[in-house]
Amino acid sequence: MLLKNLIFRCYAELNDFLPEEWRQKPFIYAMKTPITAAEAIESLGIPLSEVDLVLVNGQPVSRSHRLFENDYISVYPAFETLDISELKENNVPPLRITRFILDAHLGKLAKYLRMLGFDTLYQNDFEDSEIVEKAAGENRIILTRDKNLLKSIKVTHGYYVRAIEKHDQLREVVRKFDLYSQFKSFTRCMTCNAELVSIEKHKIMHNIPPEVANSFEEFFYCAHCEKVYWKGSHFNKMEEFIRSLLNLNHQ
Repeated sequence: MLLKNLIFRCYAELNDFLPEEWRQKPFIYAMKTPITAAEAIESLGIPLSEVDLVLVNGQPVSRSHRLFENDYISVYPAFETLDISELKENNVPPLRITRFILDAHLGKLAKYLRMLGFDTLYQNDFEDSEIVEKAAGENRIILTRDKNLLKSIKVTHGYYVRAIEKHDQLREVVRKFDLYSQFKSFTRCMTCNAELVSIEKHKIMHNIPPEVANSFEEFFYCAHCEKVYWKGSHFNKMEEFIRSLLNLNHQ
């Protein structure tokens, strides 16, 4: 194997995975060859699930493309507003239904995604291997705060969440995946992810406080964990937050 100089330029949020001195500019990196575009990108610490388009010397290539000395490799994340399907050599097919699985760092985000109606798996004791297997087997998008989790070759759809605060995380994910038109708010249990059903008050009197029974007539029930929901003050606050998310789509 020979060491050969390659020139890289990574764009937008892909720079989050690079050392400070390589961000937002071309840089030279010596690598052992032969090497493919995918192998080179992964060696930089960038998960392939975050990469949407690779150009070598200005031409789109597949991830299996072999690199040569002094090649100029441009690496792009997903384009949210431009259709670049004709440029891409190896499209990962989009998921027909948007489902998520989250790692242990994102429990609060999981609740908010369920609030918006998205099928969202979360357990704080999921092993990384279990998350990867479930994502692959159930066609789910992995959301994580662990960059290493996305480096598995089995991950086809994944995203590293940059924000720390739960509301900012939700805004980031909604914008990243353009989820605005898919909201089905208050149709899932925020605790266990099961779908909610409308239920008559007399059937759940044993599950609600007397003051709630006296003040509300409409209730929703989770048959899996037996949690009961109603449109109290907390509901109004969540509804206001959802409206603020929808307003982001018009800014």
